[in-house]
Amino acid sequence: MKTAEDFQNGQILLIDKPLNWTSFQAVNKMKWALISKANLPKKFKIGHAGTLDPLATGLLLVCTGKFTKRITELQGQAKEYTGTFYIGATTPSYDLETEIDQTFPTEHIDAALIHETVKQFLGEIDQKPPIFSAIKKDGVRLYEHARAGETIEIASRKTTIHEFEITRIALPEIDFRVVCSKGTYIRSLAFDFGKAMNSGSHLTVLRRTKIGDYNVADAMDVTLFEESLTEGL
Repeated sequence: MKTAEDFQNGQILLIDKPLNWTSFQAVNKMKWALISKANLPKKFKIGHAGTLDPLATGLLLVCTGKFTKRITELQGQAKEYTGTFYIGATTPSYDLETEIDQTFPTEHIDAALIHETVKQFLGEIDQKPPIFSAIKKDGVRLYEHARAGETIEIASRKTTIHEFEITRIALPEIDFRVVCSKGTYIRSLAFDFGKAMNSGSHLTVLRRTKIGDYNVADAMDVTLFEESLTEGL
């Protein structure tokens, strides 16, 4: 049973973010639950250690009180994701946020090519973030440029893929598991993976399963968080 003082002194809360929620919405719901149920002041500190896109589900680490100072440390830990690539088509956002804009041949793709292509993405790689991302260029978020129809040159950045495993092949779908460093965009990995096979690809499912030693198996549904406070206080 956690008290208001416990949350002020600092907690790391493991939340399983639902589909179609922003990370901000999840944290905001928790903040107001803590204010109303745990009698915390409106200005108490709370934040998350790594954004998940609305179309992604899975582990969100939410820090409260003094533990918000640990957010940068937690963000730097390796992350594990599972999900699905759709082979043979691309979208501008590299996922299902936007409609398919190009289709590509897939007849030449087999299990051998898929597993061979995986090897190209292990270790340190150069990766360009998606144009539909929250990174700022000239003070404006990239997705704002994209939605305005503007063409923007995006610089590549170094990222590291520690593990990359194909867990199911049922073309046009490929399921995967990836362990990667901070700043890796799985949407970009989907796009680049398709391109490396002389085809196209976009991300259709994404779930974050681990951050460092924290596992989504130990996480709570954000919609049940308020209920847990009601029961515990």
